[in-house]
Amino acid sequence: MAMIYENGKAGGLPGATVYWLNTDIGTTTDEKGWFTIKYKQEYKKIVFSFVGYKTDTVEVSSNKELHHFLKRKGELDEVEITSKSNTTSISYNTAANIINVSSEELLKAACCNLSESFETNPSIDVNFSDAVTGRKQINMLGLKTPYILISQENIPAFRGSSQISGLTYTPGTWVESIQITKGAGSVVHGHESIAGQINTELIKPLSDDRLFINLYGASDGRLEFNTHYNQIVSDKWNTGLYVHGNSRVRKFDDNNDNFLDSHLGKQINLLNRWQYQNTEKGWISFINLRYLIDEKQIGELNFDPSKDKLTTNAWGGEINTNRFDSQLKIGYVFPATPYKSLGFQTSYSNHTQKSYYGLRIYNLDHQSLYSNLLFNSIIGDTRNKFKTGLSFTYDKVDEDILLNSYSRIENSVGGFFEYSFDNLSNFTLIAGIRLDNHNMMGFFITPRLHFRYDLPWEKAVFKGSFGRGKRNANIFVENQQLFASNRIINIAEDGGKFYGLNPEIAWNYGVSYIQGFNLFNKKGDVILDFYRTDFSNQVIVDWETPKEISFYDLNGKSFANSFQAELNYNLFYGVDLRLSYKYYDVKSNYNSGLIEKPLLPKHRFFVNIGWKTNDLDRNNSFWKFDATYNWLSSQRFPSTLASPVEFQKPEYTKQTNLLNLQITKVFSSTFEAYLGGENITNTTQKSPIVSADNPFGEYFDSTMIYRPIYGGTYYLGLRYKLKFEY
Repeated sequence: MAMIYENGKAGGLPGATVYWLNTDIGTTTDEKGWFTIKYKQEYKKIVFSFVGYKTDTVEVSSNKELHHFLKRKGELDEVEITSKSNTTSISYNTAANIINVSSEELLKAACCNLSESFETNPSIDVNFSDAVTGRKQINMLGLKTPYILISQENIPAFRGSSQISGLTYTPGTWVESIQITKGAGSVVHGHESIAGQINTELIKPLSDDRLFINLYGASDGRLEFNTHYNQIVSDKWNTGLYVHGNSRVRKFDDNNDNFLDSHLGKQINLLNRWQYQNTEKGWISFINLRYLIDEKQIGELNFDPSKDKLTTNAWGGEINTNRFDSQLKIGYVFPATPYKSLGFQTSYSNHTQKSYYGLRIYNLDHQSLYSNLLFNSIIGDTRNKFKTGLSFTYDKVDEDILLNSYSRIENSVGGFFEYSFDNLSNFTLIAGIRLDNHNMMGFFITPRLHFRYDLPWEKAVFKGSFGRGKRNANIFVENQQLFASNRIINIAEDGGKFYGLNPEIAWNYGVSYIQGFNLFNKKGDVILDFYRTDFSNQVIVDWETPKEISFYDLNGKSFANSFQAELNYNLFYGVDLRLSYKYYDVKSNYNSGLIEKPLLPKHRFFVNIGWKTNDLDRNNSFWKFDATYNWLSSQRFPSTLASPVEFQKPEYTKQTNLLNLQITKVFSSTFEAYLGGENITNTTQKSPIVSADNPFGEYFDSTMIYRPIYGGTYYLGLRYKLKFEY
């Protein structure tokens, strides 16, 4: 164990280099200062080194636990170190392009659920799906949610039936951190990831507060309550009960189109989490049990479900969801060889949705089972590591759509191997391959590669990746906004087993350059990245013909190019600046030709400024101010040239300016209050619903949305924490 010795105090030193003298066998210490290195009798001397500390060489005569203290260089009477951890950071040391988002970052905005957790992150775009349900969708690298693997603690979650709405099922207060991986993900987590992966780490009963309460109320009628209660059961078991509830019962119609500006509804979300930890024997385990009820009402102001359901009295609908899911994770670290571990993950979910939109019925029942067995070890020494394992998925889906029923069972068995190399100096490589046998997609291979190279100049890193993804498109659940229109549904079957369509296959390639710097003694970094996704096959969702929506297999090209430039800089103490520019070039071959994706801005400019006062006193009292500005270029409307003049849209939308602000007063370590506003610029879309005055007519369509429907929303919230007393 490498240690710091400073002013008579000892503590673990992470990231120290340890190697056998005159060999290439080495390693680095972990976050607690521990290290493990291969031993042979011919190895006599071990070297410890770390920047700013004296390098020591120690003689070793046997294979036993070793403790060592490193001393700082120079003769200093006192050393004071001031550090500041960023709420969002890019990982310099990993081969994959990973953005780490902490729980502190989530407090910068009204992060009521996971779909709203990316308002202050320029890598993820948040958009509305339609003008009646209030659903929010996210984009990454120019591609929508279905092309992003959403995982919870590295277990794929919200697949299939919950792909779109699932992000709203994870309350923001439950989130400990988020890891955003751009480009091809790891083969360990499956074959479906194409644009990247968003992994959510939930708060742990062992590290969370004993009691946490959050109250939230907004001017749009939304009320929310969150509470966490954690209990120490024994020296190895901890448990937590997490309760979330929200409701919106007030009706708003600021644009006077006789439709609700946002849905009415309520949600009850319960999670019971168990954590087991036995560090002496190397065991750790998590058990999650969750149940959710989510009910929404949409439509015209005078719609009454008890009288108007599935009638032409008034246009409206209900979307009622019941969901149960459970997760089990078991991990074992071999005490004698801590570089070797065995893990098992499994999850089960039962998702039921009963819904109707006007006269259109859409019901869904989805049962899903996922299991993954994982083994980690090394090849020779800790510079060469590998992960290997087996995975199994099972999905049973029943859908009732209008007058049609679709039922299917999907199952897949796969194996994977992932090798990683780290020369402990300037190069890291992760190469993975997985083989899957799917009952509907057959046998196929998924390769993935990530690498990182430290450039010769200081704080400069170059990363690259490529990989293949394959998935079945769940065309109805992924495009539920189509039911909030009267478009005729056309499916051009092409001999595939999935709605008559073939699997989607895509290759993703990307490069990233990260340059850290110090300017006026303040830290910053510049990040440039470019990613391209090429589809070998894609299910085209064609909105280009008024009154119709068509699904068909790609015939020609489909690609998504994404370029992003980002600057992060600490202007001065307590003030952080984040700037970003993003460019998209996303086109597909439709029946009408190669055209750009509709309702996607080509250019996006983003600014976030956070200020935290330094008037920290004995009561831990201070202020936090956050502002986020988004500018979006014009977007292409789907063609409406064949519609009557009164229902036509221009070829392109207007530009969009959005501003969000929040002020937080931290009164103490246990209590804080926050006040904020979204869409302060009061930017709205005029007449977002086509043919709103005739919702049962053939031109009714609520999917042509590119801006918020309602203006500024203001909110107030309170947080209370009660720590454990030991």
